Amino acid sequence: MALHETASRAGAAQEAPQVQADVQRLRAQITRMQRRSAQVEAMPVHQTLAPLFPEGGLRPGSVYSLDTSTSLLLALMSAPSRAGSWCAAIGMPELAAEAAEDYGVDLERFALVPDPGERWLAVASAVAEVFPVVAVRPPRAARESDTARVGAKLRDRGGVLLVQGVWPQAEATLTVRDPAWTGLGQGHGLLAAREVTISATGRRFPVPRTVRVQLPGPLGAPAAAVGTARPAWRPVARLSAVAG
Repeated sequence: MALHETASRAGAAQEAPQVQADVQRLRAQITRMQRRSAQVEAMPVHQTLAPLFPEGGLRPGSVYSLDTSTSLLLALMSAPSRAGSWCAAIGMPELAAEAAEDYGVDLERFALVPDPGERWLAVASAVAEVFPVVAVRPPRAARESDTARVGAKLRDRGGVLLVQGVWPQAEATLTVRDPAWTGLGQGHGLLAAREVTISATGRRFPVPRTVRVQLPGPLGAPAAAVGTARPAWRPVARLSAVAG
């Protein structure tokens, strides 16, 4: 009996290093899998806009709150569209398909719902079931319970919602400011491009991220700023009014 116990203990002692090595390998595999799962494969954006986003693009399952700039909206939709994603715009009756095409949106994968009526949120939610990128202009604020359900659907589907307006728990808020035009010479010429500053702030990056870009660029899509744009035209008060 004593000999048997001694042999068992010796065998266990020999197996212990092998077990520890197996455990270490398993831990390493689990760590690699967790790292891969933590990495988010972002939807593409134009390279000039990529610095605005921590992942370099639109985070799947997220909502982005935008100001009223249609140029920014179309610029964000263009890269996913060219990459093969279907896009839709809801509640924007003045948005023309030709304008979307000028920014690079593929019209074969683009749908417009100009007037969804009072059921705009239900329409947006239904469209998000099949369209990876959905843009909507809310006619009024939505209840947080409703936006929470839409957010859960987006996370489940991996889609992105671009909202022209305020949205609770948005991934980030993007604004356009400081417009300036290129193309004007000594008071005359043709407007060629507009430079703007785009700022983004979010829950995961409270310090604003900014880029200076041409929006639209000479070819419609965003382009790198050239730094020679003139400030946007503003009416100048008459001298008499200033003096008074």
